[in-house]
Amino acid sequence: MKFPQITQSLSELNFYLYQRPLHPELFKIFRYRRFYQGDYEVIIWVTGCSHLVSVFYKSDCMTELICHPDQTLPTRGLIERFPFRGEKSHSCRWSDGLGYMMNFQVDAMSANIYRRSHLDLIKMAKKRGLFVQYPQWSRGELIPFSLIDYEAHYDQLHLHTFHAFPEKNTIIKTQSLFNMKRK
Repeated sequence: MKFPQITQSLSELNFYLYQRPLHPELFKIFRYRRFYQGDYEVIIWVTGCSHLVSVFYKSDCMTELICHPDQTLPTRGLIERFPFRGEKSHSCRWSDGLGYMMNFQVDAMSANIYRRSHLDLIKMAKKRGLFVQYPQWSRGELIPFSLIDYEAHYDQLHLHTFHAFPEKNTIIKTQSLFNMKRK
């Protein structure tokens, strides 16, 4: 299968929310993690300055995805799609008790503040989370990267993701909460 050209183009990224899993053949997966916590299963893929997280609980699946619009994606199960512009919040809940809340922001910074933030996040990545650098996209000293930090609790999954775009002095930040509350 041919994958779309993956670049660090920030302006075209979109946020997607699906009520279904997506097939791994649709993506170039740089790093992944799969685990079980309490009554739910989690799959995390780092897909090139972007990510996919699927949470399976009872008969439901919810998938959070960041990717380029030229990526071939199914329309079945698509709940929401937002372009990455400024800041956005969204929440929803299913009848089986699976709930979801997210917030994202595009954080454009001065060169000095960006540099410090970039280095601080790399330092944090050495201690926790999934971290992937993309030297093939680097045009300067700082290397684009993705960091997905998560905390899995018995009935909640907290995610903090950071996708760094040094050429634009910008970091995309997402915060997500998958909530598996029992009735």
